[in-house]
Amino acid sequence: MAQTSGLSVRPRFSRLTGRHARSICAVLLLLSTSLPASAQLRGHGGPVRALAIAADGRMAISGGFDHSAILWGIDQGAALAILRFHDGAVNAVAALDEGRFVTASEDGRIALWQGGRPEPVEVFSDHSGPIAALAVSADGTRLASASWDGTAHIRSLAGGPVRVLRGHAGNVNAVAFLADGRPVTGGYDATLRVWPLAETAEPPRIVQLPSPINAVAVTQDGEIAAAGADSVVRFLSADGTIRASVDLATNPVIGLAVSPDGRRVAAATVAGTVALIDRSAAKVAFSLVGPGLPVWSLAFRPDGSELLTGGGDRLVRRWDARTGEPIGPLSMARPVDALAAYKGDHGAEVFRACVACHTLTPEEGNRAGPTLSGVFGRRIATADGYKFSQALKDLDIVWDARTISKLFEVGPSRYTPGTKMPEQTINDPADREALVRFLERATKTQ
Repeated sequence: MAQTSGLSVRPRFSRLTGRHARSICAVLLLLSTSLPASAQLRGHGGPVRALAIAADGRMAISGGFDHSAILWGIDQGAALAILRFHDGAVNAVAALDEGRFVTASEDGRIALWQGGRPEPVEVFSDHSGPIAALAVSADGTRLASASWDGTAHIRSLAGGPVRVLRGHAGNVNAVAFLADGRPVTGGYDATLRVWPLAETAEPPRIVQLPSPINAVAVTQDGEIAAAGADSVVRFLSADGTIRASVDLATNPVIGLAVSPDGRRVAAATVAGTVALIDRSAAKVAFSLVGPGLPVWSLAFRPDGSELLTGGGDRLVRRWDARTGEPIGPLSMARPVDALAAYKGDHGAEVFRACVACHTLTPEEGNRAGPTLSGVFGRRIATADGYKFSQALKDLDIVWDARTISKLFEVGPSRYTPGTKMPEQTINDPADREALVRFLERATKTQ
């Protein structure tokens, strides 16, 4: 239940001004002769929310909950620059041609960067809410952005008017381009939408799925992968026909990536595993198992040999995409199981999806979300030592058995607008009841 700092609406502008620019901290870490090339990439001060790799495969860019983006030399294991501009979590990044990168944030802004320049060369502020995802068209000429303002925007990188895609009922969480240039969006309203190539009166093709969509990805042959809160990765044709589904059990999916050859789809989960799915067989070939914290982002290197992942441990990790083995050591030991004392408690098992962001005792303090110690009877957005958005402070909610259950029945974005808590619902009333009873016991302060 991460009631974190949410909307930060700012005046709209299209070109950068000195007032908004922040300096780039060039060359954070210089390559040392003692640094192994297989080292994991360490530099973010919070979970790694987004990843993209340049077309030459040598450089990557990551976005973090710490409001920064980092440009990496992958084989050197070195951070080349820290990009500090945004006033919120950097939720999405993209790599363009000619050494350019794009970052987008919960502050509603998109920044276009040129490698070696100390500040963004252009800024777009036409969204009115947090931006959740970016995509670049196959020909590299258009940029798509998905936002919690309920829209997706399509812009030519050469300039010109912005096409606004409206119709989703709530947050738009994901966006991609088909090979022919048609945009695809997925949203909290559990619809997948395939939009016409040009702005016409023709409506999008709408596919209703069973649960909110967190991620979409497309293959070169035109198939769409979509996944979200119900832990199922679905493969659909552009006309909306579902070809196959892969159930990842109780692990909500929060990121997808397609291998360069299109044969595999990597699915990142809240539980911390990454499933490598054989697309033709619609089966999990193997899974990557890290330190047990959520994996928020992932990207294949262009030759398909490696998969990079970013997650709750603040690292960018490198994996052999053919075997699932880590490249270099898993440099962060698996954390102590905070729920070991509750073995056999069904509510504790339901809570496992939350433990990476929340603690249960005052001694453990806040993480990405506030501690739940003493949560029963506490008004929303009042936990000590945690920064909440004004949107959450304005809500009239007191946490108790009813309100906590309702949060997971309807979903965080709908029940607590302004949160950046990962979108997840608990559909089974018995599971919600077990979670509430567990929290009643585990969060008592006396």
